[in-house]
Amino acid sequence: MTFDLDWKTRYARKIATAEEAVRAILPGRRILISSGAAEPGRLVQALVTHGTQLRGNEIVHLMTLGAAPYVAPGLEERFRHMAFFIGSNVRPAVQEGRADFLPVFLSEIPQLITSGRIGVHAALIQVSPPDQHGFVSLGVSVDIVRGAVDTADIILAEINPQMPRTLGDSFLHVDHIAHLVPVDDPLPELTVEPLDDVCREIGHHTAQLIPNGATLQMGIGRIPDAVMSGLKERSDLGIHTEMLSDGVMALAKAGVITGRKKTLLPGKIVTSFIMGTRALYDWVDDNPAVEMRPSSFTNDSFQIARNDQMMAVNSALAVDLTGQVAADSIGGRFFSGIGGQVDFIRGAARSKGGKPIIALPSTAKNGEISRIVPVLEEGAGVVTSRGDIHYVVTEYGAADLWGKNIRQRTMALIGIAHPDFRGELLAAAKARKYVFPG
Repeated sequence: MTFDLDWKTRYARKIATAEEAVRAILPGRRILISSGAAEPGRLVQALVTHGTQLRGNEIVHLMTLGAAPYVAPGLEERFRHMAFFIGSNVRPAVQEGRADFLPVFLSEIPQLITSGRIGVHAALIQVSPPDQHGFVSLGVSVDIVRGAVDTADIILAEINPQMPRTLGDSFLHVDHIAHLVPVDDPLPELTVEPLDDVCREIGHHTAQLIPNGATLQMGIGRIPDAVMSGLKERSDLGIHTEMLSDGVMALAKAGVITGRKKTLLPGKIVTSFIMGTRALYDWVDDNPAVEMRPSSFTNDSFQIARNDQMMAVNSALAVDLTGQVAADSIGGRFFSGIGGQVDFIRGAARSKGGKPIIALPSTAKNGEISRIVPVLEEGAGVVTSRGDIHYVVTEYGAADLWGKNIRQRTMALIGIAHPDFRGELLAAAKARKYVFPG
């Protein structure tokens, strides 16, 4: 396609309301909605309220921060949602069987899309205003959206001046977009939660494993925030992660994160999507230190391993005494997704000096149950296998399981379990002959 100086004329002809735009979607097609804080809220709402022509359509996406009106009871004939990762807005529908869950490594989702195995007919996205050359930025969501906009039959985009112009593999020319819907809406935000004593202790023990010059992968939530708060005295840290949060911004502003020691894309904070506060969205706007890449790159274990001293910190719902990690399901019910945990666990394990870390509180339900368990409950899925596990951290310390046999693993994990449960865990281990019963 030729991009000439008349792109502004073509741009003006593509302006539409959300209601007009969704009429371009055909029945029985697959629709992708952009991820996280980049969900195009008005287009999504128009699907439900004005897309009366739609029947048998499938909607796919990673976790989104906005509403999910398409999973409301009574809309099953029009829309069926398939979650690559289950967020709170679609969790009831998945658990009730009105929506589907696809277990998949985040690194592989772009290939599913671009290969046509899960091909996308319509991509509904939210982007920044175009630059002088007619290129918009995908903003805070490149992840699996890159593959979708590269291969979708039709792209519908909200143009939002409140969407930051992020750099990297994030640009799309307006000529590729069928309909442009001008909006001026705040992006959904995730506020920083206050830390409790348990999170602080987990953060302290995890931070002790991270040396100067390391490259980090962190998620979002109180435990990653606690880890980053424990790294204020480190120097020359780098970032290669699937998602970027406010904690990274704070360490970058403090000069702790410089990327100078990174062995892959030195000096760059590499990520595929961004979720946090408005301050974070403003900070990444036109920031050359932040490099947006698709999940096929950020979550590729071989790319991750190119970073020396790669530290991958991920969470879990439960860990059994052999080292199996349950992270996507609980009580036989799907809760979240595989996401990028295995991608980064394996990438960090291959990295020179790398450390794969699973960090979790020792208990759940206000201390009523242990997250260190003799055996995973029926229906709990193993996301990270016992062969992949290296470090497990709770508020009671860090257990190094790599190269350890079942007896050694069992005793190490009991040692970081809550003291109230150590006795019954030991008794269960003896009953299973994990340790000598004498």
